[in-house]
Amino acid sequence: MKSNYLNMIGLAYRAGKCTLGEESILKDIRSNRAKLVLLASDIGPQTKKKLMDKCQYYKVPFLIADDRETLSHAVGKSHRVAIAILDAGFATKIKSLLG
Repeated sequence: MKSNYLNMIGLAYRAGKCTLGEESILKDIRSNRAKLVLLASDIGPQTKKKLMDKCQYYKVPFLIADDRETLSHAVGKSHRVAIAILDAGFATKIKSLLG
């Protein structure tokens, strides 16, 4: 079940429907482009607070997912602690798989 949502993240990433990197994610939250923000379970406390506060303020749903290694692997990049999903369809599907 768990790997399904990772596959969806990979698909979303390859489809160009993801943002990686804290600054880009914050920008997408502020502009309401982000439909879902996935945070690694081992994200640093300051980054976690900053992203969660922004998500709550702009009413963007967020989920704590696997650790950074698992999330990074899903998009084929290293050291990724957060991923913003920019597509409502992917966001809904990932939420249902993680739910």
